[in-house]
Amino acid sequence: MQLTAERPEHSTPGPTDRAREDKLLFARYLATRDPAARDALIERFLPLARQLARRYQRAEEPLDDLIQVASLGLVKAIDRFDADREVAFSSYAVPTILGEIKRHFRDRTWSVRVPRDLQELSLKVDRTVVSMSKELQRSPTVSELAEKLEATEEQILEAMEASGAYRATSLSAPRGGEDQGETLADTVGTEEHGYDVAENRATLDRLLLTVTPREREVLRLRFEEDLTQAEIGERIGVSQMQVSRLIRQSVARLRAAARTDEPADQA
Repeated sequence: MQLTAERPEHSTPGPTDRAREDKLLFARYLATRDPAARDALIERFLPLARQLARRYQRAEEPLDDLIQVASLGLVKAIDRFDADREVAFSSYAVPTILGEIKRHFRDRTWSVRVPRDLQELSLKVDRTVVSMSKELQRSPTVSELAEKLEATEEQILEAMEASGAYRATSLSAPRGGEDQGETLADTVGTEEHGYDVAENRATLDRLLLTVTPREREVLRLRFEEDLTQAEIGERIGVSQMQVSRLIRQSVARLRAAARTDEPADQA
């Protein structure tokens, strides 16, 4: 049985003829699951997939990749389509293909995950900037974009900032776009241990208020000037045993103050 409609040679099929041929192809595929019929349907609606892929094309994403994603959505739409429903296949296929494209952008192309609604708004902003730039012969303002997309200026700014999360830049990339010269890694700050030293010093100065001036001097001579206990005793005029006792007492007091984090009354 012949499933394609007869038409005069060299004539162009009209919408009615095309719809009839679509139904015949789907009837054949659904009845037999013939791979050839499936391939014919894919070939027939592939221009639709390409058109939708171009609609979502952006500089950072190769068009060939988007066409592959859209084609996958087309295949899914063909396999899931119910020909008994009174709806044109294209009406069913478009949301399915767009869903596959958006899922691709959401799950596989963003270097940093951002909320889905922000991703979609970011894509809309990018496309609108291109179209409005051609129309206005200049870059559109944030307020113009907000009016066009029926969004707030804050949402537009957030979407534009989110675009920076789409592609990560290698730290080895040159800053000026030249092959040689300073890279992005050269501008990244290193770990600064001086802050820890300053914080520890401020903490120690506060804790030293819990000991007597004599004890502070003994500690300074021992831990800053690195004198022995005998040398400290000669310096302040006491025995080595007294110096040892002063060090033990003052260190114990410092530890107690550090645990409570509240300076005790000076003895």
